[in-house]
Amino acid sequence: MLMTHGWFDTQLRTQLRTQHRATRPNAITIGNFDGIHLGHQAMLARLTSRAASVGAAPTVLTFEPHPREIFTPQSAPTRLTSMREKLEILRALGVAHVHVCRFTKPFAALSAEEFVRRILVDGLKARYVLVGDDFRFGARRAGDFALLERMGREFGFQAEALHTIEAAGQRASSTAVRDALACGDMATAAQMLGRPYSISGRVVGGDQLGRKIGYPTANIQLKHNKPPLQGIFAVRVQGLGKADWPGVASLGTRPTVHANGRPTLEVHLFNFDRSIYREHLRVEFLHKLRDEAKFPNLDALIAQIDLDARQARELLGV
Repeated sequence: MLMTHGWFDTQLRTQLRTQHRATRPNAITIGNFDGIHLGHQAMLARLTSRAASVGAAPTVLTFEPHPREIFTPQSAPTRLTSMREKLEILRALGVAHVHVCRFTKPFAALSAEEFVRRILVDGLKARYVLVGDDFRFGARRAGDFALLERMGREFGFQAEALHTIEAAGQRASSTAVRDALACGDMATAAQMLGRPYSISGRVVGGDQLGRKIGYPTANIQLKHNKPPLQGIFAVRVQGLGKADWPGVASLGTRPTVHANGRPTLEVHLFNFDRSIYREHLRVEFLHKLRDEAKFPNLDALIAQIDLDARQARELLGV
C-alpha cells in the first residue's frame, strides 16, 4: 500500500490517503532516511536541484516499518527519528511529498522489475530517480543501479547514483550515528547529522517526583521504544519561544525510583517556572554528563542531581 503524506497550513501535519497513481511527475529518492544525516542531506539537495530542472516534484519514497523490523525484529536497529521528526526535517529540506510504502512480506516479495514498474512508474510517475551507490531493491535485493538505469531508459525516467559522503573521518551513515550516540560521543553524532541530535515530543503528565525534590521536569512523550542513547545530558530545548532554553535531561529507566521502568525523557529547565503541559518541544542533546545510575536513596540522588545541574550550567554557559 502506498500512502501519501502532504504538507498544509503553517505547521507540519500529516494527511494519509491511499494513492495508487500520482497526478504529476515526481523526482524521487528512495530510502529509510533514519536520522537524515549529511549523506541523506546531500541526496536531498541533489534531488531538489534536479527536480527543478526536470519539472517534477521533489519526492521521498520511504518505508514503514523498517525492513529489518519485519525480517529480524530482534536485531532491528534503534530508530534515530520518529515518523513525525523525519517529516519535519524533510519538509525543512525542501521535499514536496513523502510517500510511505507499508513494508510487508508480500511487498518485499516484489521482484526488482515489478518494484520499478508498479511503484516508480505506474504509482509515482517517476521522471528522475536518485539512489545511493550501494542501493539494492526488490526480492532478495536482486535489483541494483544498473537495472534501475536500464529500466529508466525503457520507461522514460533518468536514474542517478550519488557517491558516499564522509563526515568525522568516516562514511556518513545511520549506523555510525547510532554508534556515536550509544557511547555518548555527542560531537561525532552532531558532525554526522550536521546538527545536534534531538528528540521531539509532547509534554505529558508525570509522577511529580522532580517537583517534590526541587527539580521540576517536563516529561517528553517518547515515540522511540528503544532510544538510541541513555544517560544524563546538558540540553537546549526548542519550542518555548524565540530562544532555545537551557536545561539538564535524564533519558533512561530511572532505576532509583522504578525497578522495571520504561525509558523516560525528563528535562529540568533552568530558571523556568510556567506550565507547558501538552506543548510540543524539541530537546537537543549537547553534552553527555554521565550514565544513568541507581542510588541508595533519594538524598543521594538529589546530591547527584545538584552536581549534574551545576555541570550542565557550566557547559552551556548559563
